[in-house]
Amino acid sequence: MSQATLQHPAPTSPTERSAAPSVALPFAAIVLAMLPAVLDQTILATALPVVAADLGRLADVSWVVTAYVVAAAASTPLWGKLGDRYGRKLLLEVALVVFVATSALCGAAQDITQLIALRAVQGAAAGGLMTLAMASVGDLVVPRERGRYQGYIAATFAVATIVGPLIGGVLVDHASWRWVFLVNLPLGAVALAGLHLRLPAPQAAGADRPLDVAGAVLLAGATTALMLTCIWGGSRYAWDSAQILALIAATVVLSGALVVRERRAADPIVPFHLLRTGPVAIASAALFLATAALFSVTVFVPLFLETTTGASPTEAGLLLIPAMLGIAVSTTLSGRAIVRTGRYKRFPIAGLGLMTTALVLLAAFAGHPSQVATGIALAVFGLGFGMVTQILVVAVQNSVERRELGVATATTGFFRALGGAVGAAVLGAVFAAQSGSSGAAHALRADVIDGVQAVFLVAAPLAALALLVVLRLPELPLQTANHKS
Repeated sequence: MSQATLQHPAPTSPTERSAAPSVALPFAAIVLAMLPAVLDQTILATALPVVAADLGRLADVSWVVTAYVVAAAASTPLWGKLGDRYGRKLLLEVALVVFVATSALCGAAQDITQLIALRAVQGAAAGGLMTLAMASVGDLVVPRERGRYQGYIAATFAVATIVGPLIGGVLVDHASWRWVFLVNLPLGAVALAGLHLRLPAPQAAGADRPLDVAGAVLLAGATTALMLTCIWGGSRYAWDSAQILALIAATVVLSGALVVRERRAADPIVPFHLLRTGPVAIASAALFLATAALFSVTVFVPLFLETTTGASPTEAGLLLIPAMLGIAVSTTLSGRAIVRTGRYKRFPIAGLGLMTTALVLLAAFAGHPSQVATGIALAVFGLGFGMVTQILVVAVQNSVERRELGVATATTGFFRALGGAVGAAVLGAVFAAQSGSSGAAHALRADVIDGVQAVFLVAAPLAALALLVVLRLPELPLQTANHKS
């Protein structure tokens, strides 16, 4: 991605002409800061069996992923609030340092307990990297330009998603699983230098009111209980087991206490006033539903292809490339169109329509398994999804004052994380209910087809419901300057 590509188009004033070229290097530093968190999960996936053999049992190693995901989701709102209060550049550098430091420690872990604890800390830092970086783009680029820059981010992430498992396989096969973590060190060092030298530091809102520590603790507790319920329910523990019922009770109690606390807090960690505004509430609900639908593809398509078409795990992962390319193309093109027209609502509407269509096609194609047909449907899904997530983030950022940019961006990330957890749980339960447990190969194939078809037929209405929600999104004029404070 060249510096010229990232410059603002046709600046019209002397101020804009002098400012436009300065965007490229800070933006590149932001993307580099996000990359370790993006690559981490995709690279690690191929190394988990080897980690299990070296440090513990395969059942234990699932905690390596669970601890990271839960900590990232639970910490996201707090990072957004801290960035608004104390400055996003400082907090982004802190999150990156913590992430890289824990990567080094993960690479030196001597047992599975150490690795799980370090992964929880690393996940919390990753939550900061993602939400603070997205909010920093809002500081750096005017709202009308943000869609284009979000397209560059989506394209980078699509490449990382494709390349990550390949890098992980090479590191595990030719070096050691520890390099899956150690590879973050040089990348993080370059990103940290870029942030420190090139990223501007806009004036923060300040800390004139006490930080809502109690609210942050209650939110983290409620989020952790809910996500563990979704992750463990029906897999590690039965839904009616004492463990799951206790987690559900904890979610309800902690959520109730959080609501009471936030109504009294001087500077609440949960932005209830923002959730009552149209753009934030509608975008958050749509992102929750769209991400839940996304998990039908990321979780069940590889399983379907491996079982029904004989694809290897690596081949099944590579067969998701059409979806990744679709996301990159549609996000980039829709971002450029927004720059030209200033209109954005049409894109998530069209995107969710394509997602719904693609999920129906996947359900129809499942009865006659074909890698080509599945690839076509995945490309359609990717083209749709690429017009949803990043555009809705732009709509949210455009609707709030700069002093609340971080917490608003964190809210969208939080609901995406919850949507993924809830979607995986619900769709997993649907798959389990529809698929049988026969040991015969032909029966297993039929069971998987039935289960996957049911999953897609449930995911399609989720995408359609998100479409209905987005129809209510108010299309506010996109700002052409970052003048809100």
